[in-house]
Amino acid sequence: MKTNRRIFFQTLGAGAAGVGLVSVIPLSGCTASDESQKSDDDQVLFVSDNIAVAETAYGKVRGFILRGIYQFRGIPYGADTGGKNRFMPPQKPEPWDEILPTVWWGNTAPQIMDNRYGNAYSSFVDHWNYDDVSEDCLKLNVWTPAIADGKKRPVMVWLHGGGYTNGNGIEQDGYMGENLSRKGDIVFVSINHRLGPIGFSDLSGVGGAKYADSGNVGALDMVAALEWVKENIANFGGDPKNVTIMGQSGGGAKVCVLTAMPKAKELIHKAVPLSGSTTEAMNQDYSQKLGEYILKEAGLNSSEIDKLQEMPWKDYILLANKAAQKANAEIGTPGMRGGFSPVADEINIPKGKFYSEENSVSTDVPMIICSTFHEWSMSRTNAELEKISADEAKEMIRERAGFRGGLGDKAPAVYDAYAKVFPNAKPIELMTMISSNRKGVVETANAKINEAAPVYVAWFGWEPPLFDNRMRAFHCSDICFWFYNTDLMLTHTGGGARPRKLSEKMSRALLKFMSTGNPNGGGLPEWLAFTKENGETMVLNDVCEVQNDPDREGRELI
Repeated sequence: MKTNRRIFFQTLGAGAAGVGLVSVIPLSGCTASDESQKSDDDQVLFVSDNIAVAETAYGKVRGFILRGIYQFRGIPYGADTGGKNRFMPPQKPEPWDEILPTVWWGNTAPQIMDNRYGNAYSSFVDHWNYDDVSEDCLKLNVWTPAIADGKKRPVMVWLHGGGYTNGNGIEQDGYMGENLSRKGDIVFVSINHRLGPIGFSDLSGVGGAKYADSGNVGALDMVAALEWVKENIANFGGDPKNVTIMGQSGGGAKVCVLTAMPKAKELIHKAVPLSGSTTEAMNQDYSQKLGEYILKEAGLNSSEIDKLQEMPWKDYILLANKAAQKANAEIGTPGMRGGFSPVADEINIPKGKFYSEENSVSTDVPMIICSTFHEWSMSRTNAELEKISADEAKEMIRERAGFRGGLGDKAPAVYDAYAKVFPNAKPIELMTMISSNRKGVVETANAKINEAAPVYVAWFGWEPPLFDNRMRAFHCSDICFWFYNTDLMLTHTGGGARPRKLSEKMSRALLKFMSTGNPNGGGLPEWLAFTKENGETMVLNDVCEVQNDPDREGRELI
């Protein structure tokens, strides 16, 4: 696949939005001796043999400095996962002798890239950043204000979205860590890890002890990245004893999975799942049966299972996906969707509900959980939906509600309950809110409050003035607000002072949480910890306020 070079030049030019409002230099009257313009014309990119060289346990790496922030792109935290390492736990990277150039993003994990940019509107809105795809994908990126200065900065580890199937650590410009690193004097890390059938094919039932971990190697990759952080992040100015993990959509679910994994204990100190969470992993009865379907689809018996490691990765993914389709048709699917995701194998991930034991892995890990009002903003590219009536909206959610099936005969009562709480909302908005309901958020919060550390719940309602105001508070839209990237992710915000004002508050709250485990003191109103009785929820909008479980009546009818 041709390397996507535009993102490098975008980050050179656009990231300055987080520094503050950049002065406009007049085209006339400027000379080299004009001292009044000197600060605007100073060099911002520094790269050379002796600049931005950092130590790791495996060898030295060389990055660059951009607008005062050190960047290291594509640092190996694990070995190539191809060949004999496919379906196996991650291995340590081979040490290197020469200084390794880490000025470009690591390979994207294997996934089906065909027609990735096929939808013009999706490509415009999210302007995906994808580069070469390879099983040599265990790489991470670091943004930091300084290296090896003895300072112990809070560390953010970002887990990308895309379910467990797609995505990478720099998929959207809103994922970039430069602005938050500068704003909060923190170290920002983003990672790539194995996905889909390459990362979560449970072959333990057909392959024996050798393949005991195969259903969770993608999750074990994330643990390996956290182990790398513990071992190396002090060399990049970070504190290995103050690590926050944060992810959105599938990345939010990954956050929850990691907080339940015994191997991640003491590697995580705060957790933030956005627009995606989970309280249990895949049932292993299903995942092992899916492994049987894979072997059958390949025409192999159990003694030949190693041949699956020899197939080109794309051929294997297509084969495994076909096996999953057959399995789902014949034996059904657990939860909303079957397929490939972390497995409750009782080796790496416990069976049953997360956070149910008194002294569980993450009992001392505070959590922020956030979702958006209109995760599935279905009218963005269909203006006709703006005109639907209440009766039409009720009929539509009777048949279908987001990823879930329809609400059937409950649809009118649910709709009326939401309309009571949000009397000014249009039918399309109510339908979208119902399809984007917070059942998963509240379920996760109610489970997590069984542990000692507090839980804070947020609900993001800010709507961008784009697509004739039809985007609303859509899935992914809050990420750039948390990371102070609203002037970088313009197709999600429109840019300017209005989104930046909210981003100032949200990013400061996140930075406070990273430092202390409490988001208060960053400019938002007093943010009360979540309780089952009151369901305290910080509503994030142009005006922010805490409300007590505002959608409870309608949500509990679903």
